[in-house]
Amino acid sequence: MYQKITIVGNLGRDPEMRYMADGTAVTSFSVATTRAWSGKDGQKNEETLWFRVNVWGRQAETTNQYLAKGRRVLVEGSLQGDAATGGPRLWSRQDGSMAASFEIRANDVKFLSSRNESTGGGGYTPPGYDGDGSAVAGGGASEEDDIPF
Repeated sequence: MYQKITIVGNLGRDPEMRYMADGTAVTSFSVATTRAWSGKDGQKNEETLWFRVNVWGRQAETTNQYLAKGRRVLVEGSLQGDAATGGPRLWSRQDGSMAASFEIRANDVKFLSSRNESTGGGGYTPPGYDGDGSAVAGGGASEEDDIPF
């Protein structure tokens, strides 16, 4: 069995990085995705879903370094269900209403905003890499350990 999710959205807050007991880096951040459509009556509708994303290893360090609140990203990974229910994590808001959190374990994170812009396209790429995150010959990435993705 196989499942994969791809989202494009904006970071809702700055990433938070921590290290596991074995020294593995983990970076967490939230991403808001919005879709808009016109209803039958011509009224514009909009829906925003929030995802909590966890990135592991070397890519966790890179995402923590280059991403910030408002930046646009593309995330590919797998949905992580709540251990107790198998569905989204349910929680109560401060006002007492129920909410759900969708969590993604990221396999790949692509930066779609430059460091100088908070939203929109632009395609920021770290030095030494081309637009799809691959190392560029002579671009400074000489060993596999130097590749941030």
